[in-house]
Amino acid sequence: MALWGGRFGEETQNDVKIYSESISFDQRLFKHDIAGSKAHVAMLAKQGIIPQASADAIRSELDKVCERIEKGDFSYDIAKEDIHMHVESALIDVLGAEGARVHSGRSRNDQVALDFRLYLRDAADRLIGKIRNFQKELVAKADAEKETILPGFTHLQHAQVVLLAHHLLAYVEMFDRDAERLADCRKRINVMPLGSGALAGSTLPLDREFVCKELGFDRITRNSMDAVADRDFAIEFTAALATMAMHFSRLSEDLILWSSQEFDFIELSDAFCTGSSLMPQKKNPDVCELTRGKTARVYGSLAAMLTLCKGLPMTYNRDMQEDKVAVFDALDTAELMLAVYPPMIRDMRVKRENMAAAAADPALMATDLAEKLVELGVPFRDAHHRVGAFVKYCKDRNMALDQATLAEMQETIPEATAEFLTLFDPRESVAKRRIPGATGFEPVANQVEFWKKQLLMA
Repeated sequence: MALWGGRFGEETQNDVKIYSESISFDQRLFKHDIAGSKAHVAMLAKQGIIPQASADAIRSELDKVCERIEKGDFSYDIAKEDIHMHVESALIDVLGAEGARVHSGRSRNDQVALDFRLYLRDAADRLIGKIRNFQKELVAKADAEKETILPGFTHLQHAQVVLLAHHLLAYVEMFDRDAERLADCRKRINVMPLGSGALAGSTLPLDREFVCKELGFDRITRNSMDAVADRDFAIEFTAALATMAMHFSRLSEDLILWSSQEFDFIELSDAFCTGSSLMPQKKNPDVCELTRGKTARVYGSLAAMLTLCKGLPMTYNRDMQEDKVAVFDALDTAELMLAVYPPMIRDMRVKRENMAAAAADPALMATDLAEKLVELGVPFRDAHHRVGAFVKYCKDRNMALDQATLAEMQETIPEATAEFLTLFDPRESVAKRRIPGATGFEPVANQVEFWKKQLLMA
């Protein structure tokens, strides 16, 4: 008979047992369920709700159950539905009625809310550490490529010359925001719901603050109905993962383009690519392509969480069992990304000569001409128009910008001097961008040093 079965006169239909079970996916909560139960029974004994000897026996047996699960010496049965009932049943199997005391003053509603928060708190800490590890690889690659120049793009069109280090550090910034989001989300995860019961609290003299301190939470929940109904913390956590996955997808798109024959800026290690079943010459950046697809999968988890909660009446509803399917899948996907990308970036071969050749296009320095005119006092819109006219003049004559003579340049840029003819060197263009945050050699070197120090302390 199920632990909740006293009110029922018929056995649950087998298909309903299959339909209802969550042990297939919530068994990963076992450590957190056991930690919560140990803190709970310690409080029950402290408050005189159960004998101290019972609490000691339960806590000791909980440690043994944890050990059995870790060793794989534990059987699961869908009739017991979830991890909470499995752990409680294991206690009762050994301790009998004494084991049944563990559930005094709590419901599975506040118990699962507790377990889920404990689990996601650990997951947030783990993810932040892995993000920092990935940032270190990006910074190391940027440090090695502080002199490497390539075209920067807007609208996927050649725009201006930039340093590869600057491009990589842009992703360091993105992933830093991901870590910040998870750290901020953790504050709302780290609130202790146990003691809320099914929805109304308990008539027993529970010491919620004691359990809160035992489990390392920042505070207890203030409203028992909200405590069991709330899944905002899980939605927010999944939203943070979706944003991080989007960043991985953007990075992946850059790597896919750069590794194509048309760009030929990088070569990814064979360990992160696959071939074609038909075309022997192919080397496909499958990891990056899969990331674009897996990002959609993480988005799906976020959409599932929002949809799951949007129409629920207060307070707990069984729909909420499905929350863990979505969140766990998003988490597992995000952790795989954070496992695969650090070594892929570390082993990526940069083809500096090809990048330099693409960056040598003098049209990439057109803005430098316009800004030189601004230095001479020409309003920027007028400068922009004159340089645009010069670009068209050269295009109509099928010649590169740096092939024009001074006289030809002055047909559209009358203020041009001989100095203007020297403005088509990509290294000089980069070197002149000295302001903080720009792609110049000096500010990029400063960015690299900043991140090396930041990540050393992380």
